[in-house]
Amino acid sequence: MEKSGMSDLPSMNGANTDYTGHEIAPKGFKRTLAMAVGSVGVVYGDIGTSPLYALKESLHHAAKDGLTRAEVIGIVSLLLWAIMIVVTVKYVIFIMRADNKGEGGTLSLMALAQKAFGRRSMPIFLLGVLGAALFYGDSIITPAMTVLSAVEGLKLVTPVFADQWNVIMLSVAILLALFMVQNKGTASVANFFGPIMVIWFSVLALLGAVHISDDYGILAAFNPYYAGAFMLNHGVIGLLVLGSVFLAVTGAEALYADMGHFGRFPIRLAWLTFVFPALAINYLGQGSFILKHLDDPKMIADPFFLMAPDWALLPLVILSTLAAIIASQAVITGAFSLTQQAVQLGLLPRIEIRHTSETQLGQIYIPQVNRLLAIGVFALVFLFKNSSALGSAYGIAVTGAMLADTGLFFIVALLVWKWPPWRVALFGIPFLMIDLVFFGANCLKIPEGAYMPLLFGALLMLMMWTWVRGTRIVYEKSRRDSVPLSDLIKMLEKSKPVRVAGTAVFLTSDPDTAPGALLHNLKHNKVLHKRNIMMTINTVPMPRVPESERLVIDDLSEDVKRIIVKVGYMESPRVPHFLALARRRGLDFDIMQTSFFLGKRTIKAAATSGMPLWQDNLFIFLSRTAANATDFFHIPTGRVVELGAQVTV
Repeated sequence: MEKSGMSDLPSMNGANTDYTGHEIAPKGFKRTLAMAVGSVGVVYGDIGTSPLYALKESLHHAAKDGLTRAEVIGIVSLLLWAIMIVVTVKYVIFIMRADNKGEGGTLSLMALAQKAFGRRSMPIFLLGVLGAALFYGDSIITPAMTVLSAVEGLKLVTPVFADQWNVIMLSVAILLALFMVQNKGTASVANFFGPIMVIWFSVLALLGAVHISDDYGILAAFNPYYAGAFMLNHGVIGLLVLGSVFLAVTGAEALYADMGHFGRFPIRLAWLTFVFPALAINYLGQGSFILKHLDDPKMIADPFFLMAPDWALLPLVILSTLAAIIASQAVITGAFSLTQQAVQLGLLPRIEIRHTSETQLGQIYIPQVNRLLAIGVFALVFLFKNSSALGSAYGIAVTGAMLADTGLFFIVALLVWKWPPWRVALFGIPFLMIDLVFFGANCLKIPEGAYMPLLFGALLMLMMWTWVRGTRIVYEKSRRDSVPLSDLIKMLEKSKPVRVAGTAVFLTSDPDTAPGALLHNLKHNKVLHKRNIMMTINTVPMPRVPESERLVIDDLSEDVKRIIVKVGYMESPRVPHFLALARRRGLDFDIMQTSFFLGKRTIKAAATSGMPLWQDNLFIFLSRTAANATDFFHIPTGRVVELGAQVTV
């Protein structure tokens, strides 16, 4: 059985997810408000910690020869307009419309585009894989960047942390604790994420509001003229600044990716009425603070923390660290969810997925992903050592993922929404141009460290492509050597093999061919059960399948039945549950006298089988890491029989 599965995404903070076709329906003001607060804690953690470093890193490139008023206003203007165009216009207004039965994210967008296209399209597939792979690249940078930036605030509190190694070790300790508690689940602490982040954004707004009066000239940043003038007058330096300005919008993709948790309306409500105003006020406050202290380089080295009065500095560092942990948790959870989708869509091998909550199906823990993320994050912390150096690596993965979203948006607008080409061009091309400018600006960071997430993303793309290509070769070879199920049934009616009591369930990826396990059972054991069920589990390009559409049961003969099961790419393939549904529909069998037969393939490399030998070996390695099918499909372990075969790739 080559199809893979996964469990439901979490209903964060205990929010219910009642779908009405396209989004979660707000049922009353209180529920809408609760979901909006929940989204603040989950969706906006990443973008909410950007004030810690976005303006500081942007100023760093322009401050080598001293800063002028026009430069400060221009950079703040770039920050504000980047947020307004990329987050508010592109994601909140347009891309969030492209939901797949209420779900968002790059792979959901890919599935929606593939469904509209009618068949597998290589450009759509590559865009989806590119976006997913680069998200993983971002997932290893965000925890390192946010936690380092927050802990570095302690340098202003005590001289102990003037030694950067103390900052590094405390950051590593915090991150280590974060990764170690993932197996406990986040259900208990997630309830606090929303309130903590509400406090965080309130503090952002308060800090900014207090300092806007330092120099009201900063309000000119709302005029895009200053952003354009800065770019025109600064050449390559302007592009370097733009690469750091993009740090202010990292996390924007979370608005779309987490749409299934909270729905479009609560996320939009939280952004437009609370999160965006708080961010804008804080950036304006930082800019005004810098204008007031233009002649004092020490005061503009870390404007976010220096805006706070001395008595509030330590509480602000603690709150910043909590916000950084929440932002990191959101990215880690996102990586778990994305892995679920990738496995179910056949982009990665089956992987162990542990459920950490009995009430929230989406609360999951994936040990392999957690370990890989932890290794990547710790490597970045020790390699780059401080947030300024790490800022050089941050951003390029997100710009690449946003480019993928824009490309898929073009396809969905054309094929799903049936927009005329001129309308797609009118709205899509400006987004594409902006994404390309940001991507180009971030490419200038490649020699300074931006190659890290690109390498990580490229490795994941290679793994996904190898897995998809290898499974296709295995499927085609198995199909060539297979026997049509209808022919086998005719042969069985003539040969009358020995019958044994009970029911046999055979899992197969092709409903029209005889399962290999059935053929091996007949060949070696020379027996057939009195009742035989051929079960195929197909992943469909929608997040969840209604129970009424779950099964198709075919009577192929008196003792052979076929069940074709549909599962969404965000559902878990639970074979006992599917059999229970079939039994309620009249299929007669005793689960206590049922055996499950699984085909187990041993894969060997071959130089002439369609893939280079190195890719054959990579595919074999990936197949060996696949989770046990018995556990993955939730089959009772004491009733499984595995029969093997050898296949070359």
